Amino acid sequence: MRVALSLLTLVPGVSGGSETYARELCRALARCGRHDYEALVPTLAPDAGGGLETVVGSAYRASATTPGRLAAMGATVVRPGELRHRLERANVIHYPLTVPVPSVDRPTVLTLLDVQHLDLPHLFSRGERLFRRLAYDRAARRATQVIVISDWVRERVIERLGLDPARVHAIHLGVDHERFTPDHALERERFLYYPARPWPHKNHARLFDAFATLRSDEPGLRLVLTGSGHDPASLPPGVEALGDLPLATRIDLYRRAAAVVFPSLYEGFGLPPIEA
Repeated sequence: MRVALSLLTLVPGVSGGSETYARELCRALARCGRHDYEALVPTLAPDAGGGLETVVGSAYRASATTPGRLAAMGATVVRPGELRHRLERANVIHYPLTVPVPSVDRPTVLTLLDVQHLDLPHLFSRGERLFRRLAYDRAARRATQVIVISDWVRERVIERLGLDPARVHAIHLGVDHERFTPDHALERERFLYYPARPWPHKNHARLFDAFATLRSDEPGLRLVLTGSGHDPASLPPGVEALGDLPLATRIDLYRRAAAVVFPSLYEGFGLPPIEA
């Protein structure tokens, strides 16, 4: 069987945990997959195939901006052309990033990481809710099979979207212990580490309040943030934003931090505590 994976909507450093999921899935399939695979990737992330046979979808007008991303997806929906033809060479198409771009006339598998927009709608703008209703909810209802990342998400998806339980499969996440290993030669340093983009559900404001209280007793303590989107000029004293970092650098922060904090309000699973 030949399986194609469409990663066209991936934007490095912007897609958050979805990017980690998609990249690690490709790496795992390249290492131990049982079928023939092909990854269709955007020009922004030509390395996203992680060892799979990879085709760069140059016809997809990938963009790092929100308007540009919406335009690229819309253009591909209207004129799928060679991108659809490429995917339809496979027997099954998997959309690890949820959005089914381009659509195909083949059996499809869609990964849905959570339904946060339905459970916590106040954290999303009207436009974001509309987009997810079309790109996530409708796509999940139309997919042949749906993969979720935890039993809890499976329960929420079945309840909120009314999907047939037989079509929804929980495939749990894992951590690569060849890379995520402690280094006992390193000294723990006086900083807390939070790897998360500044999305509302990541709860940075509450973390900053708690950190300020803790720092009044521990003046030298630091809080280190990673992930793109933080405004260094607006951060409280003692808080540092390092931006989007290579995996090896993030692993080093895990090893050196006094503790990892994870005050998120909502997660489909939430890998950082397991990685730590």
